Amino acid sequence: MTKVTFIDASGASRAVEAQDGSTLMETALRNSVPGIEAECGGACACATCHVYVAPEWTEAVGSASPMEEDMLDFAADVRPNSRLSCQIRISEALDGLVVTTPAKQG
Repeated sequence: MTKVTFIDASGASRAVEAQDGSTLMETALRNSVPGIEAECGGACACATCHVYVAPEWTEAVGSASPMEEDMLDFAADVRPNSRLSCQIRISEALDGLVVTTPAKQG
């Protein structure tokens, strides 16, 4: 299993085990991570699973697709390291990944 750490807007940290092949959003929902609403269920049709990828992980996670970039236009407080967690696929290469959830979604 791959370990992922979610940090909420207040700085509280939660480390969880992620199943390889699942998405970061699915991992958050399975582990009741606060701050991930995922209203569209992972269809990249909203921006309610927005996260900030820690700078040291941005290269490993990769860049957003054009469709994801369009959806991020609907997110609050978008930053250069913003991603939709439904578009990040978990793999062994992401073991130790750290992301932060924004103060509010959408």
